[in-house]
Parts: sequence; C-alpha cells; structure tokens
Amino acid sequence: MYACSPRWEGDWLTEEDAERLLSQLSAKMRGGHGYPAGIDLNHGLHLTGGEPFLNFDLLLTIAELATSFAIPPAFVETNCFWCRDDETARDRLVRLRQAGLKGMLVSVNPFVVERIPFERIERAVRIGQEVFGGNVIVYQSYFYYQFRQLGLRSTLPFEEYLERGGSGLYHAELLPLGRVSHKLGHLYRKYPAEHFFAASCQGELIRDWHIHIDNYCNFIPGYCAGLSLGDARALDAICQGIDLDELPVLRALLTSIEKLYQLGQAFGYEREEGYVSKCHLCLSIRKHLAKHGEFRELRPMGFYEHLED
Repeated sequence: MYACSPRWEGDWLTEEDAERLLSQLSAKMRGGHGYPAGIDLNHGLHLTGGEPFLNFDLLLTIAELATSFAIPPAFVETNCFWCRDDETARDRLVRLRQAGLKGMLVSVNPFVVERIPFERIERAVRIGQEVFGGNVIVYQSYFYYQFRQLGLRSTLPFEEYLERGGSGLYHAELLPLGRVSHKLGHLYRKYPAEHFFAASCQGELIRDWHIHIDNYCNFIPGYCAGLSLGDARALDAICQGIDLDELPVLRALLTSIEKLYQLGQAFGYEREEGYVSKCHLCLSIRKHLAKHGEFRELRPMGFYEHLED
C-alpha cells in the first residue's frame, strides 16, 4: 500500500522535526481519546513506518517526546523482525513502556510471514502481553491463529500459503491502492477508466480522524500514500485551508476522478487496459504526472520511484 522497499534511502525523521510535529499534534489531539489507558487503531498516536524498530534509538526518543507532550495513548506498529530472542524482545519493550509507550500492534498476515519467521511474531505477542497487558493489538488476529493451526515455523512463501490456507484471504484487508493494484491486480475484476469517472476523493482527502505524517513531514490524508496536503510542521496553516490553485492534482481529486484523468491526458497519459478501483486509476495517473510534471502535492517522489520494487 505504501510502496515500502529496502531500496529506499534511510531518510529518518529527525528528532528536531519529531519534537516540532508532536508539539503541534498534542494541541490538536488533546481530549480526543475516551480510554486514556488503552490503545485503539483510530485513536491516539501510532508510530509506524516502514518498520520503526529499524532505528530503535529514534523510536525510544519519539516515545519519550510523545509522553512529554501528553499525547493521547501512543503505540508502535511492528513486523517483529527484531524479536530474535526473549531477552532482546523483553528489554526493548520494557524500555518503551518506561518511556511512556502504552502498547504495540503486531502485524501478521501472509505477506509478513513471507519474510519474517512466525516464531518471532509469536514471541512478540507473548512478551508484549507480559509487558503491556491487554494493550497488544494483533493485526490481523485471524491470520495469527490460522498460522498457529497450520503449525507454521519460520517463513511461508505466498504461493504456498495459497495452497495451504488461501481461503483466508477473504479476511484480509487488501486495500486496492499503492503497490497492491500493480502486484495483485490479477485477484480483482478490472473496469474501464470511465467506470470511476463520477467518483471523487473528497471523503478521503478532508477526513480528520485518521491521517499520517511521513518521515519527510508530509501530511498524508488517510491512506493516500504519495499525496501530500503540505508540510505537517506547519500544521495550523494546513488546518486553516490550502490554496487549490497551486495544487491541481488535489483540486481535480476533490471534484472527480474524471478531472484527474483529463489532467493526466494534458500531460500525455495513456490509459491502461483496466483498473481495479478508483485508487488504482488515480495512482496510475499520479505516477505519470510525477514523471512528466512538477506537482508539489505528489510527495514523496520516492513513493513513485519504488512502486515497482
């Protein structure tokens, strides 16, 4: 969904930027969580990536900063690659708890276990529950119990998963955007571009209940990776309103997918054979625009460069 890749540069969020972002977010988020001792997918602050445990010192620092700004319950998301032994896992999670982190989300699905041995995921869940109590989200729990039932050890190629338990994909949240539409498009029915022309992305772009800020400080609406509403270090300015005359891609998406298609055609866009969703069509056009024009809302550029990785 986010075009993650080991080929990306290690452009870590700086501590200075993290402090600036959290200081502004604290005012916006204050009083926005009904369960101050618990964690929830759509409340509070989640620290994610990429994989945040690739830079544990930075993760620890951000957890401390979030605590100092009284951010509503913060938790970390992880694929558990680092849980190679009990001692390491317990030490890191205890240090995060002491820094003020309230819990963790463990990612588990057929794509994670292609690379991450399942026993590390089990270790993270077990020790995470020791450290954080009930504040451990297993996402998605269906796959966690399916892999345990299959007696999975180590990793599992996706093709083998399809043979052994592929019906489980009915439980997967395969949002048809980002790299999914390219790599797994064969799992979906495809439609001509006109099928999506009447749709707009207004709901996704203006929602205020779940947003992301990337390591380049782009304010990303919802799950719309590669699309920035501006520099989140100037959060008040974004919340007061943005000038759409300077952001033609956003202006088009707030009107209709057809308007974005027309913008793409003006820059030589040629349609594909079919699209699995409006997000697929939008991304296909945005990828073309990112290569053939200068659009400051199409950020970060690495997203478009690594879609095919």
